Amino acid sequence: MTVTKGESAPEGADGTGDMTGGAGEAVPGAGDGYVPSGRRIERERYKRARTRRATAIAAFSTLVTAAVLYLIVVNAPGWPRTKETFFSAQYAREAFPKVLDGLWLNVRLLLVCGVAVLVLGLLIAVARTLRGPVFFPLRVLAAAYTDFFRGLPLIINLMIVVLGVPALRLQGVTVDPVLLGGTALTLTYSAYVAEVFRAGIESIHPSQRAAARSLGLTNRQALRHVVLPQAVRRQVPPLLNDLVSLQKDTGLVSIGGAVDAVRAADIIVGRSLNYTPYIVAGLVFVALTIPMTRFTDWVTARMDRQRAQGGSI
Repeated sequence: MTVTKGESAPEGADGTGDMTGGAGEAVPGAGDGYVPSGRRIERERYKRARTRRATAIAAFSTLVTAAVLYLIVVNAPGWPRTKETFFSAQYAREAFPKVLDGLWLNVRLLLVCGVAVLVLGLLIAVARTLRGPVFFPLRVLAAAYTDFFRGLPLIINLMIVVLGVPALRLQGVTVDPVLLGGTALTLTYSAYVAEVFRAGIESIHPSQRAAARSLGLTNRQALRHVVLPQAVRRQVPPLLNDLVSLQKDTGLVSIGGAVDAVRAADIIVGRSLNYTPYIVAGLVFVALTIPMTRFTDWVTARMDRQRAQGGSI
């Protein structure tokens, strides 16, 4: 019997394997010359049975948990008032289109600030990894920047930039809360992204740079063509996680008066004293975040599989 595509010889009592798979059952893979043994077919059947059993148990336990939580909530003494205040269908219908209109501002902020954060974070990371005493002041400034903005709470940074800059009345400086809020987001998140990039750069073995130098590349060329491509590829999952966080925090620009999804909900809440619009805005952000989160998980799992198989990472 011929073994193809790297398959090991099928197991069997006499070493030749069971060609029929037992009980006259059709054998998968017979068209390409490979016939699995009866033992392997039985093992696959057992795995499928275990998978079906695990799926059924998970579904049942989920339904039970959901039912218990539902009964606890709806039987709480304050549920009728809570339902009226936070889950009103009337205010949900009123808030949904206005929240969606405001969400477009959040999406634009995510796209513009995301690009700015990646560029600025990469520049700061490169500055922190420059070698030689002549670059010492630049390394100190880059380290001070990351330490300061990683330690400063984002909400305080937004208040300082959005509310403090217009108070200075500087000529030629914008007072648009959207631009100022985007600037504050960029300043904070670029500090986090810079550390992600720096970790990726320092994870590259020094032999990579030495090999590039031995081929005649300058330090700048080695960094650009050898170190940075590998570093960025390795740090894709944490970078995507930072972008997911940035997407949520774009709602904080509403503190300056920008009418985004959160501010649109806040306007309705201030007029009606009903908090359902906040729930609507929160669900809209969740619906926007989940695809990005699942994409991040997929990229992470794919890179883990490549790493386990010894492929390119």
